[in-house]
Amino acid sequence: MTTNKEQRFLKLSGLEPLVITPESNFVNVGERTNVAGSKKFLRLIKEEKFDEALDVARHQVEGGAQIIDINMDDGLIDGKEAMVKFLNLIVAEPDIARVPIMIDSSKWDIIEAGLQVVQGKCVVNSISLKEGEEQFVHHAKLIKRYGAAVIVMAFDEVGQADNLERRKEIAERSYRILVDEVNFAPEDIIFDLNIFPVATGMDEHKLNALDFIQSTKWVRENLPHCSVSGGVSNVSFSFRGNNPVREAMHSVFLYHAIKAGMNMGIVNPALLEVYDDIPKDLLEHVEDVILNRRDDATERLLEFAETVVGKVKESKVDLSWREEPLQNRITRALVKGVDQFIEEDVEEARVSVSKPIEVIEGHLMTGMNVVGDLFGSGKMFLPQVVKSARVMKKAVAYLLPYIEEEKLKNPQIEDAKGAGKILMATVKGDVHDIGKNIVSVVLACNNYEIVDMGVMVPPEKIINKAKEEQVDIIGLSGLITPSLDEMVFLAKEMERQEFKVPLLIGGATTSKAHTAVKIDTQYSQAVVHVNDASRAVTVVGDLLQKETSDNYKKSIKLDYESFREKFLNRTKQKEYLSLEEARKNKLKIEWNAEDIKKPNQLGIQVIEDFDLQKLTGFIDWTPFFRSWDLHGKYPAILKDEVVGEQASELFRDAQKLLKKVFEEKLLTAKGIFGLFKANSNDNDDINLLSGVDGKSKFTFRTLRQQLKKRAGVPNIGLSDFIAPEDMGIQDYMGCFCVSTGFGTKELATEFEKNLDDYNSIMIKALADRLAEAFAEYLHKEVRTKHWGYASSETLSNDDLIDEKYTGIRPAPGYPACPDHLEKVTIWELLNVEEKIGVKLTESLAMWPAASVSGYYFGHPKAKYFGLGKIKQDQVADFSKRKNIKLEEAEKWLAPNIVEA
Repeated sequence: MTTNKEQRFLKLSGLEPLVITPESNFVNVGERTNVAGSKKFLRLIKEEKFDEALDVARHQVEGGAQIIDINMDDGLIDGKEAMVKFLNLIVAEPDIARVPIMIDSSKWDIIEAGLQVVQGKCVVNSISLKEGEEQFVHHAKLIKRYGAAVIVMAFDEVGQADNLERRKEIAERSYRILVDEVNFAPEDIIFDLNIFPVATGMDEHKLNALDFIQSTKWVRENLPHCSVSGGVSNVSFSFRGNNPVREAMHSVFLYHAIKAGMNMGIVNPALLEVYDDIPKDLLEHVEDVILNRRDDATERLLEFAETVVGKVKESKVDLSWREEPLQNRITRALVKGVDQFIEEDVEEARVSVSKPIEVIEGHLMTGMNVVGDLFGSGKMFLPQVVKSARVMKKAVAYLLPYIEEEKLKNPQIEDAKGAGKILMATVKGDVHDIGKNIVSVVLACNNYEIVDMGVMVPPEKIINKAKEEQVDIIGLSGLITPSLDEMVFLAKEMERQEFKVPLLIGGATTSKAHTAVKIDTQYSQAVVHVNDASRAVTVVGDLLQKETSDNYKKSIKLDYESFREKFLNRTKQKEYLSLEEARKNKLKIEWNAEDIKKPNQLGIQVIEDFDLQKLTGFIDWTPFFRSWDLHGKYPAILKDEVVGEQASELFRDAQKLLKKVFEEKLLTAKGIFGLFKANSNDNDDINLLSGVDGKSKFTFRTLRQQLKKRAGVPNIGLSDFIAPEDMGIQDYMGCFCVSTGFGTKELATEFEKNLDDYNSIMIKALADRLAEAFAEYLHKEVRTKHWGYASSETLSNDDLIDEKYTGIRPAPGYPACPDHLEKVTIWELLNVEEKIGVKLTESLAMWPAASVSGYYFGHPKAKYFGLGKIKQDQVADFSKRKNIKLEEAEKWLAPNIVEA
């Protein structure tokens, strides 16, 4: 039975909760949004380039920071104003706001200003006894009232604690005041016990690291429930410029400090070596310094450091690990994703145990637990984990015949016990499964049994399969807007049938907001939005952990209830125009016939069996890395301090498979496009004339922004970019569909048969990139040749990615036109399915999945925009214009309806 004492964990939150338990991995705090720690961030704040400053925060979160430290203390900026503005901007960025904030300042007015606007439960950095007990208590009471946690510096009226006894003395005094006088929750106290440099050449600094480690141990043993943090890079300050030594020092220091109880801190993952991978001679010298084991430790390390300056790791294959014990070899094969020797090692393991199943439960799961720990702590990245899964599958496949043979002899033998059984499915009408497959692989690596139902799975099949398999969790994935409605329906049905299992929600169009507002309200059990593979492991673990799962589920319900209330209140506070008012505030363009270029060739053109190699220069690689949870812009990501090495390896693998695709013609690309006469009307419709006689009429129903804008800013609709009928000016518009997905499913299936999830996911990711490249290529051909309004265009691929061209190619289902229904008109207009074989599912997803469709607008003022929320009057108007029932319109536009 769990006691209350054991349940006192530090709980923080952004949009998502961060609960720090004894089982949690070390929590990394990102500090690049600190003007004192980043010259780039300071420059951006000084120049008021807040959008770029947000990118710094985003990069930290994408790089694995679980908390971001924000500091605006600089003499040349208004720290209070900058803090408030930056925190307010973060609120509107869900990918940043999902993590807790650390408000960092030496000035109380800046801290309090931040506390008044920050979202979720944050951390204040910091308070101390430096100015005496009265001010310390005053600040602590305010922090408690604002509901924040606090970092307490080991600093008092005498000065900074610089030895073991002073650290213990100040920590205990601070703790007793906070807990006994202020009634501050002890789990909300985080001590920063001062990390100082070692190996400075001064005798008084020899104990700096060891004193910190020992005082950490004392604090964790004597001051219940609190945490210990610190800035790790300080310890290696004496070796700036010598990264190999610094990496080793950080790893050794953390290795011992974490064992002593340090559970969070500021660490640059790029300056961190895996402890076990530190060369033995360097490790000995560094530990001598960190643990003060020799009087001459500093001199010896300084001398030894000269021999490792500028050293790079050798690229030749090192097989010395083959001499290690069997378990070490199997673990290494799994961690490194090397399957060359796995069958040989598994056979050796099999003959050493009484039953072959013991190899899975013992040797292999021991290795996969290491993989899980490394991934959870940010020391392994997603592509590496998928490679680990490939090795695991190969090992299990080798063992299966022996296991089946053993079962025939002893029918009472049970299958290996996993950590839990999880059903994964892409919902009805949706064909996208890259994200789902990645999450499945990562969960499988953590000993969960996966029941993968594939794509386009009807709700009744999901329900029946979940019952049949008695699964512990159901995971739903979707990429297109209608999938959201499918998820709501399934949640309702699970509630009706009295399911008790948690529901995971994921996919590109899903969000915490939609999950909290639409799905969580329909299902009384736990519903959790999971936005990346690494978080899935933690969430599933918390949901299935017997001792604490009930409390976790309750906290999730309360968190989503609170989020829902705040979200709906924010939406209500915004002001929206009526549709009539929005139309009056449309984008006004001065239309002149001479400004409009008639296409060089009107009508429809089909592209059969397109040469894929023409697309290599048009590929945008940045989203490719993002699909593997490696975040950063290509090509800079290849040299990124944190993920550069893994990104480069992934890129090499992608190029290798891409070359094979080109040489062996493994994928087929087809396209179709048309350019037509077009005009708009006052109802936001665009009418096109098609057919041989140019008299067949097709109508696209566009939508208009309704959020009230500041004076002079229009409420845009796509129809604004086409000349109105009553002007008497002939305008033009185009439509297209391209696909590079023919053959992808067959290739992926073949890889899966060979137990190669890595390349199965890789081929789908590459097909997606090629499809986007094909759309980019064709758009350029249309602009410069077929329509010809930009015949002299000379843009690089970077320019194309940055959308520096004239005109736009928006797509149904995306921000400017979120209603997928308009795809049906494109398919009818171009006769897409008959001409090139790309089909629409019942939810209007394209099949093959690696397909892109959309419109062509050529006017110089045409630009990409987001529709945002719309009012019910526009939904009703849309249903009339489309001649469909209001309920049908609401289904397709639900995520954009302001009242929803």
